Amino acid sequence: MKVKINWDALGIGASLACAIHCALLPLFLTSLPLFGINIIHNTFFEVFMIVLALGIGSYSLYHGYKKHHHSLVPISLFFAGFIFLVLKQFFLEYEVWLLIPGVLLIITSHILNYKSCRVHDHAHADDCDH
Repeated sequence: MKVKINWDALGIGASLACAIHCALLPLFLTSLPLFGINIIHNTFFEVFMIVLALGIGSYSLYHGYKKHHHSLVPISLFFAGFIFLVLKQFFLEYEVWLLIPGVLLIITSHILNYKSCRVHDHAHADDCDH
């Protein structure tokens, strides 16, 4: 039995988890430092979430591009969103203003990739490897 992973759904989920972490966690979990737990502005956790989004998104979008639709639009939107996520790590005073478009671009890229993969199902091009 072969298990198929929907990488776009996983990418959307990771992006939403990142958005929830960055936007809602400070509101609801401000007491965590009292217990020695600090994931609100933990640099390691932030970088881990960004790298996770990059890994899942890159694989998902490359697979969709190579095997199905051959459109650079989802990949371009993803990397534009990824740039916003990286910039928010350096410009903390604009964190929310960089987070929102970043997450929206990443989610939009996964949705567009998912829809394009379903529409084209399997489009052969000159660079198709099978």
